[in-house]
Amino acid sequence: MLCLALAQGEYLTIGEDVVVQLDRISGDRCKLMVQAPREVPVVRGAVLERQGIARPDCVFDGPRWHRREIPWNRSKAQALNAMRALLAQMDGSDEGVKALRRQLDHMFPPERREAEQTHQISAGSLPDEI
Repeated sequence: MLCLALAQGEYLTIGEDVVVQLDRISGDRCKLMVQAPREVPVVRGAVLERQGIARPDCVFDGPRWHRREIPWNRSKAQALNAMRALLAQMDGSDEGVKALRRQLDHMFPPERREAEQTHQISAGSLPDEI
């Protein structure tokens, strides 16, 4: 599979009749404009997959936050440990606490906890950088 990087406003051609232009990038999404003859079907992959058509072998699920991932350092690990410790001290039956814990685990999945363990801090202290 050919992999091209386009800047906003740049375009590429496919054959003589198809033009694809990168209109804009917003967060982790981009807007493409496609000009093609009416005989050439242009269909979103999700629509094809809902119709039971298999995903092409050349298509992969790339990392969702490839360049937008939060840089990780000791200060952030300490703050995350402190938040988890405070949540553990709060009433576990409270729906707000449960919602906060779910959101925290969504933003920083539990498998990252191994890295956090190297930067343990006590439950009552937060780093000065926060």
